[in-house]
Amino acid sequence: MIRSLRLIAVLSLAALALAACGNGKQHWNTNNISGVMPNLKFTLTDENGNTVHANNYRGKIKLMYFGYTHCPDICPLTLATVGRALKQLGSQADNVRVLFVSVDPKRDTPDILKTYTDAFGPQFVGLTGTQAQLKALTKRYRVSYSYQKPDKNGAYAVNHSAAIFVFGKQGKVRLLMNRTDGATAMAQDLAQLLGAS
Repeated sequence: MIRSLRLIAVLSLAALALAACGNGKQHWNTNNISGVMPNLKFTLTDENGNTVHANNYRGKIKLMYFGYTHCPDICPLTLATVGRALKQLGSQADNVRVLFVSVDPKRDTPDILKTYTDAFGPQFVGLTGTQAQLKALTKRYRVSYSYQKPDKNGAYAVNHSAAIFVFGKQGKVRLLMNRTDGATAMAQDLAQLLGAS
């Protein structure tokens, strides 16, 4: 969580520096990280058990969030906030995909992911992968995850980032969001991206 807050602070400063050089035509409620992070790229397994790549979601605005289905609070609260933002978009939400990347592949099978993401809306897609695939992806976006010691029943928590990475229709990184930004701010920024050519 501390690492996630540091990441948001660093990227926010970088975004402000870039904004100072821009033409000021767009106003963002969340953090503009265009050009600060790499474009969307991955090979993972989706909630239907299929191997998918970033290009499978080309043409859509993509939000990528790392979490796990056993998360007691941050994940469901974050996804619910994103869901409220999508409802504000109305039919435009059809052009958005929320990529929920589970960093707990041991417990989060495709079937479990599908049940979980379906609860938040049709735009939500569950993804996971091997530890090698997940470590490569999280390293690409400068986030980390780790597992806490299991309790006597074998249950364990997973430390993970709270950041939501937003990519444009062609996979270029655009924004960094957080649940605390609120649904309305998210919806306004997504509407701007959806309106962009």
